[in-house]
Amino acid sequence: MRNETARHDVTVVGGGLAGVSAAVAAARLGRTVALINNRPVLGGNSSSEVRVWVCGATGHGRNHYAREGGVMGELFVENQFRNPDGNPYFWDAVILDVVRAEPNITLYLNTDVREVDAEGPEDARRITAVTGWMMGSERRIRFESAMFLDCSGDGLVGHLAGARHRIGRESRAEYAEPWAPETADSITLGSTLLFYTKDAGHPVRYVAPDFARNIAETTIPQRRIIKSGDNGCAYWWIEFGGELDTVHDNERIRDELWAVIHGIWDHIKNSGEFDADSMTLEWVGSVPGKREYRRFLGDYVLHQGDILGQSEFADRVAFGGWSIDLHPPKGVYATEDGAKQRYADGIYHIPYRSLYSVNTTNLLFAGRNISASHVAFGSTRVMATCATLGQAAGTAAALCAAGGIAPRELEPADLQRTLLREDASVIGLASADPEDLALGATATASSVLAAPDATVARERWPLAADAGFVVPVDPALDALELLVDAARDTRLVVELYDPGLGQNYVPRHLVERVEVPVAAGEKQWVRTGLRWAPDSARNAFVVVRADADLALYTSDAPAPGVLALTRVALRPQDESPQPLREWTDAGLLRRTFCLRTGATSAYAAQKAVDGFARPYAGPHMWVSEPLREGGEEWLQLSWPGPVTLSRFDVLADDDVNEDLINLHHHRTPFDVLPTLLRDYRIEARRADGGWETVARTTDNRRRRQVHVLDEPVTASAVRIVAETTNGAASAHVVAVRAYA
Repeated sequence: MRNETARHDVTVVGGGLAGVSAAVAAARLGRTVALINNRPVLGGNSSSEVRVWVCGATGHGRNHYAREGGVMGELFVENQFRNPDGNPYFWDAVILDVVRAEPNITLYLNTDVREVDAEGPEDARRITAVTGWMMGSERRIRFESAMFLDCSGDGLVGHLAGARHRIGRESRAEYAEPWAPETADSITLGSTLLFYTKDAGHPVRYVAPDFARNIAETTIPQRRIIKSGDNGCAYWWIEFGGELDTVHDNERIRDELWAVIHGIWDHIKNSGEFDADSMTLEWVGSVPGKREYRRFLGDYVLHQGDILGQSEFADRVAFGGWSIDLHPPKGVYATEDGAKQRYADGIYHIPYRSLYSVNTTNLLFAGRNISASHVAFGSTRVMATCATLGQAAGTAAALCAAGGIAPRELEPADLQRTLLREDASVIGLASADPEDLALGATATASSVLAAPDATVARERWPLAADAGFVVPVDPALDALELLVDAARDTRLVVELYDPGLGQNYVPRHLVERVEVPVAAGEKQWVRTGLRWAPDSARNAFVVVRADADLALYTSDAPAPGVLALTRVALRPQDESPQPLREWTDAGLLRRTFCLRTGATSAYAAQKAVDGFARPYAGPHMWVSEPLREGGEEWLQLSWPGPVTLSRFDVLADDDVNEDLINLHHHRTPFDVLPTLLRDYRIEARRADGGWETVARTTDNRRRRQVHVLDEPVTASAVRIVAETTNGAASAHVVAVRAYA
C-alpha cells in the first residue's frame, strides 16, 4: 500500500455530470483541480454502468429554448456529432475527453473518499482534507485544498464534515408546499436498474433465475406499460427503495431490482402475450441509479413555490425546467401512477445561496444534494440541471480559492459575470463585462433578416384543435397575416397573448382578440389586424381557435424565435391549468405556420453585442438574409477610434430549442446543428481601409470558439465573415466578444 498527499486549489468529490462540470469550470479559470470518482468511468447515472439518459430543462422538448449551455451544452453538442445513435460507451468517451483536455485537472478514478478531516465549532466547520482509497492500485491518497465540492450525490463528504443536511420529506407547512406531506418523514425517491434488449435474429430460450420475481403476483402488469421492443430507459419505473435507506440498504435494493427485471423479462418471453421469440437480454445494470439521499442546507432552501412561481433571484446562477417529478414510495409495487408531475410555465432560476453550506465554510455542493426541499428536488435532481449547478459551484470555488475568501463572502455579481463570460447560462441577465470591448462597439452587417416570414407552403394543417405560434415582437407587431383555407364563409378567431416572463412560451395574458371574416377559398392570405407595441421586446403567443371549416399551412423554413404548436388535452392525472402540457410541437418541430409579420428588429446586428447569449424575450442574435450560392455575409463591430485586441470569442447559434439527448430517447436527424456557422474568418480593418484576416475557423461544429491571436491587433473595426453554415439558410451569430 502507498500513502500519498495531493494538494490542489479545489477538490471535487464525485465524477457525475455535476462534478465533471464543476472541475472543468474551475480548471478553465486557472485553478488546479482534483476530480475524484469512486467508479471506473465518469458520468454518474448517465455512464455506461447505469445508462440513465440525461434529462434537463427542456423536459423532453416541452420547454422551448431551454437546453443547457456552458459545459453541459458542450457535451450535448459534441455527443450529437460523435454519437448520434446514443452508444453509452461513446458517451463515456465524450465526457472523458472534456476532462482530459484540461491540464489543470488531475483525475482520480476508482477512488472512494471515506475519511474527512474537519475542524471548528458546529456552526463554522472547515474541511482541511479528505482521504480516498484507490481500488486496484492500493493507494491511500490524502487530498488537501482550500475549497471542497461535494458532488457525490449521496453527500458523504459533507456529512462526515458535519455539514447540516436532511433526508426525506419536509412537512407541508414548513415551506407552504401543497405537494409535501402533512407530516415530515424519511421517505425518499427510490433507485432504478435498467436493461437493454436486442433481436438476436433466431429463437432464444429464456430460463428465469430462481431469484426472479413472479410479476403476475404483483400489480406490475396492470399498472405499468410493458413492451417487448422497448429500450431499457423506458423502464425508468423499475424503482424500489423509497421506504428504505437508499444508501445503507443499497445491496438489498439492487437485489430486488434484479429480481424485478428478470421477472419482467420472464413475463415478456414466456407468458405468451408478446412477440418476443427472438429477443434476448443484451445488458442488465448492476449499479442502482440512485435518485435521492442527503440534501444539504445552504443559506437558502429552494422550494415548490420558487419553481412554479419562477422566482427571479438576484443571485441566480443556474436554471432548471424539468417538471416537479415525484414518484410513489413503493416504487414498482405502487398502485398509483409511476410519477406525479407539474411543470412551471417555463424554466426557473436556482440561487447561489443554495450551493454552499450554511455551516461548513469552505464546502460547496452541486447535483441532487443541493439545498432544496424534497418537492423542489423533484425537479432539480435531473442530470443536465445538476451539470449547470456544477459549473456554477465550480466557478464559485475557483473565485474563492483565488481570492482567499469563503463562498458566503463571494459577491454574486462577480460570480454571474464570470459565468456569463464562460458561456454558462444565467437566464434574463445580460453580460456587463467591463473587459469585453464588443459591448461598447457599434454593430452593422452586410444584411439583416427583415422578418420571420414563411410563405412557401408545405402541408395543409386542419384546425381540428387550437393552433398556436410564437413570434418575436421588436418593437411592434401590426401586420400579421396567415395563409388560410376556408371550406365555407366563416370567421377566423385569433388571440394574442403576452407570455409574461422572457423565458416563457405559453399564452398567459390576453392582449387582443379579433374575429376576421374569411370567404370560402384556398390559400388566402388573411390579414388579422392584431396590433401590439409592448414597452420592450417580447415574445407574442398567437392562438388560432379551432374551426372544422378552416385550415392553416405549414412551412419548413422557421426563423429563430418562431415556434409552431398545437393544443392537446391534459391527461386525467394532470393538474390544471398547466399550459406547458397543453401546447406541444408534436408534428410541428422545425416547422412553422405560413405567416407574414411585417418588419422586425429582432435579428439586427446590434443583437450580437447586447450582452445576451441565448433567447430571452426574443432570439438575441444577428441573422442575415439567406446566403447566396458562393456568397458571404458579415457582421462588423466598429469603435470611435483604434482599439488593441488579442482575443475574440465567437458564439454561434447552437439552437437551444433543439432537444438533444445523450443516449437513445430519440434520434435527432443531423449530426451537426444546422444553425451553427461552419466556415468563417475574422478580419481587422487596416489603417489604409483594407481588411486583414487575423483568425479563421473551418468545419466548425461547436457553439463557442475562442480565438487567441499570436500577436495583438490594433484596429477601429473588425468583422466576422460567414462563408458557410452547417445547413441553415442564413448566417446566425449569437454573440461576439472582444478582449484587449
